Amino acid sequence: MPDGDTRNVLEVKNLQTVFGTRSGEVHAVNSVSFEVKPGELLGVVGESGSGKSVTMMSLIGLLPSPPAEVRQGEVLLEGEDLLKVTPARLRDVRGGEVGFIFQDPMTSLNPVFTVGYQIMEPLRRHMGLGKKQARARAVELLELVGIPGAAGRLGDFPHQFSGGMRQRVMIAIALACDPKVLIADEPTTALDVTIQAQILEIVERLRRELGMAIIWITHDLGVIAGIADRVLVMYGGQVVEQAPVHPLFNDPRHPYTRALLKTIPSVSGERAAKLQVIEGQPPILGAAPTACPFRSRCPLAFERCHAENPKREDVGPGHDVACFHPLAQTAAEETA
Repeated sequence: MPDGDTRNVLEVKNLQTVFGTRSGEVHAVNSVSFEVKPGELLGVVGESGSGKSVTMMSLIGLLPSPPAEVRQGEVLLEGEDLLKVTPARLRDVRGGEVGFIFQDPMTSLNPVFTVGYQIMEPLRRHMGLGKKQARARAVELLELVGIPGAAGRLGDFPHQFSGGMRQRVMIAIALACDPKVLIADEPTTALDVTIQAQILEIVERLRRELGMAIIWITHDLGVIAGIADRVLVMYGGQVVEQAPVHPLFNDPRHPYTRALLKTIPSVSGERAAKLQVIEGQPPILGAAPTACPFRSRCPLAFERCHAENPKREDVGPGHDVACFHPLAQTAAEETA
């Protein structure tokens, strides 16, 4: 992240997303607020069902409506509220000013169009390039993400690429129009560890070279430790802790964050301890939260946790937590 840059390229305030179902409403995103600065990589972590992907898809209207409804909040992209713009303007933002990399490239890429067409289409739509210019730019993008023989691969279809190469194509499409913000939704989950490392290296290099803001959604805390500047921890459709990456790993304050970190397998030379798990199940998000969502799984929960949902409060520089009694000791002190 550029030193001294205090601007927010993206600012989200009190976002709430609800799904209507036959059995009632599902409150999937509850008063989520965060910001991202130019060149910053924000990691978003949490268990499956914690609201990570739904939050990010809500920002740029990627959820089907109905059943989804963004009920309240603001999504400010350089001051412009994306929740209030016209559908035509939102289409311009998607793929233009905000790029999105999905988890499974095989279902995200259209199997009946060549990868060249799928890269060139946003270039022609959003940047007004002619066919020859768009083709030249498509070759540059494929080379940028490390696809060998890029010019000769434009006419290939998605099934002719390996999983890792398809993910690189998705990155090329997301980067095509030089977006201000790139959202990556678990883009390495389905890949083997060697390809994961290559994709992470590409993204980190492009962030340095292009200076774009990146939101990286994952359940892999090891990945976040290596690439993120700052981390949001989500649980039960809301943010329970936010901190710069080093304070979060060295001094986690929310019991859920502490529990998540304990589930990471140790690679030290010592005899491996039994892998820890978080007992219990994530909450059912059928109603608006009126109590701490982690209360039923938290060993520190007391009466107030069952009666009131804590608000996020500062516990350090750039570090806030939604807990009535945030943990004060570091993980090292706790295990000493």
